Amino acid sequence: MRPYHRRLWCWGCLGPTGSLGHRWVAAHQVYRRCFCLSFAPLINFTRDGGWGPPCCWAPSPTTKLVLHSELKAQLPNHPCRACPPVIETLSRLSRTPIALATGIRPFPTEESINDDDIYKGLPDLIDETRVDDEEDLYDCVYGEDEGGEVYEDLMKAEEVHQPKCPENDIRSCCLAEIKQTEEKYTETLESIEKYFMAPLKRFLTAAEFDSVFINIPELVKVHRSLMQEIHDSIVNKNDQNLYQVFISYKERLVIYGQYCSGVESAISSLDYISKTKEDVRLKLEECSKRANNGKFTLRDLLVVPMQRVLKYHLLLQELVKHTTDSIEKANLKLALDAMKDLAQYVNEVKRDNETLREIKQFQLSIENLNQPVLLFGRPQGDGEIRITTLDKHTKQERHIFLFDLAVIVCKRKGDNYEMKEIIDLQQYKIANNPTTDKENKKWSYGFYLIHIQGQNGLEFYCKTKDLKKKWLEQFEMALSNIRPDYADSNFHDFKMHTFTRVTSCKVCQMLLRGTFYQGYLCFKCGARAHKECLGRVDNCGRVNSGEQGTLKLPEKRTNGLRRTPRPVDPDMPFPVRFFISLAPAIRSIVKSQKKNKKF
Repeated sequence: MRPYHRRLWCWGCLGPTGSLGHRWVAAHQVYRRCFCLSFAPLINFTRDGGWGPPCCWAPSPTTKLVLHSELKAQLPNHPCRACPPVIETLSRLSRTPIALATGIRPFPTEESINDDDIYKGLPDLIDETRVDDEEDLYDCVYGEDEGGEVYEDLMKAEEVHQPKCPENDIRSCCLAEIKQTEEKYTETLESIEKYFMAPLKRFLTAAEFDSVFINIPELVKVHRSLMQEIHDSIVNKNDQNLYQVFISYKERLVIYGQYCSGVESAISSLDYISKTKEDVRLKLEECSKRANNGKFTLRDLLVVPMQRVLKYHLLLQELVKHTTDSIEKANLKLALDAMKDLAQYVNEVKRDNETLREIKQFQLSIENLNQPVLLFGRPQGDGEIRITTLDKHTKQERHIFLFDLAVIVCKRKGDNYEMKEIIDLQQYKIANNPTTDKENKKWSYGFYLIHIQGQNGLEFYCKTKDLKKKWLEQFEMALSNIRPDYADSNFHDFKMHTFTRVTSCKVCQMLLRGTFYQGYLCFKCGARAHKECLGRVDNCGRVNSGEQGTLKLPEKRTNGLRRTPRPVDPDMPFPVRFFISLAPAIRSIVKSQKKNKKF
């Protein structure tokens, strides 16, 4: 410890008796030491500055207490930032006669107290209410603190006097924040459109323009409307229908899935264009100055929408917390659930778009693969393995790509792979083979892939015991996605399905998340559901209530195989569905005409 730290503070530094209660400081012994040692670099006194007796000594020649704004700027990285009594002591010092005589403005002011109340506690809300096994709503959507400072700066209240928020009515503060931040966010979107999109349109190609601004115009349109409805609800309707506003906008806000999936690519494109086109770089600087005096660049502003969409459930969470009326609380919880669902949907759409890029790389690296890999579902894993058929015992070294619906068996060919076989997992089941496990012997840990209809199966050998465990888990996950529990409960026929439009689960009413194979579709009645909701779907609507035990079997082909009726996707346009539904009748008419011709 440096010598001056030991003697920087003494009782005399606290001013004349009565200016700052000595008893108060004495009652906070723990914080007094923290205050004296940790804040020495922030608050300095000199012999001639008028603060304290001659014993006080400081390392720098400043004669004034550091201003409140400077202090706040240094606190975030300061080790003592979590000590409220320290801040309170500084506040009291700023109000002493000696401090006031120097012209220092005491803090906090009335308006700053109001601002602090509005933002009180939000960073910790998600931690207070998160269920242990609940998926992290922020996972994969954006990096830690990415764009957070820009968002917070944009959302701060203007330096004008705001209506004072009653100390005993935090709920009013929550409503004020919802309204004010929505207004400021909409202004930010409009400034992007006005000050960046319009001027840059003639400097960028159509492809560059779309890659940078994604779907900003759609966001502007939605948020202009949302801002008006939030304002009307809070100002004119005493927020009685606020929950309905958020619930009704959930499906309109799913466009954030597209935005959040493309924002990283947009920023990369913007960086590349700025480096390669001098005229664009200069125009961007000019646009920034017109938009906000150069405080924020377009690169900064593009991250803000990604931040905003994940704030709604936090704002509503705080509002629910401070709502006492039971009916209002229950209604707001519905809105909170809707915004949490939206956040998870956006997260999953972004993750699926990353998965699609991974699948594209697989497609490019595998030779002789003529089928779209996307049809095989999500990738579960890939790696080296040895394979043998059950009638031949020669082990072949292969690289396999495991998806939900299939295994692509390949042979390594330099940096690429040559496709040897595609295994349709819908025809197989998995079984462990513990007899092959031999400690400390490579490639001796095996498991079976057994054909359901008794055809020749396969045996896989892994290099280590841990790899075998990993592969078994991944195969079991893939098979459970193909044949989930309750897939045929209540006479349904649920199968994994890709929905082309935004769709909700029939059971929980939450969104089916992602961009492909989002959930399960009953190929009889068209019901849609999450995997975990299958056991709670009502009876299939296509089953005759009087004949629930006797379902009609698919017609039999002449080759002995059964023809499965073609499933009708409810997402198809009506004319297509109509003609597909007529297909059986048309076939019977054609058959009868052929018979009549024979005779």
